[in-house]
Amino acid sequence: MTRLLIIISIYAFSSVVQATEFKHVGDFLLQAHFKLTGQQVTPVPMKPIAFSVFTDGVHIRVTAEGDEDAHTTFDIYRSDGIGHQRQGGAGALEVIPGLQAISNVGGTFRHLRLSRESMTITTFPGVSDQTIVSYSVAAQPTAAIVPVSDQPLKNP
Repeated sequence: MTRLLIIISIYAFSSVVQATEFKHVGDFLLQAHFKLTGQQVTPVPMKPIAFSVFTDGVHIRVTAEGDEDAHTTFDIYRSDGIGHQRQGGAGALEVIPGLQAISNVGGTFRHLRLSRESMTITTFPGVSDQTIVSYSVAAQPTAAIVPVSDQPLKNP
């Protein structure tokens, strides 16, 4: 009976570990960072920051510059697409694949809007009249170098 309980416990624990495994879904580069106060928009100068995004299907984890220990975790609340203005800004909104998620840590509320093309994080500090918007675009993966031929190059 004790062996059976141990086997069931190990199986249950391994299922929980597998369920919380985060998988990489994309990399994004910070393009714009703004503070909004009332009707005033203030650009905040920032160096380019690379973000990596991971998910377990229930949560989104965002890390900066590959530092997986320092991350923000968001709870996914919508995965049925996000609104997107058509090219040129003159068209109607269309729904594209994407999701929305929230995080509330230490009184700071964050909203994440994620698609294949971009990631927007809107931060609402708890005791501030400012709203901070960070806009990032999808990083282009680097192409692997593939040799054209296995033959050595000839000197001219």
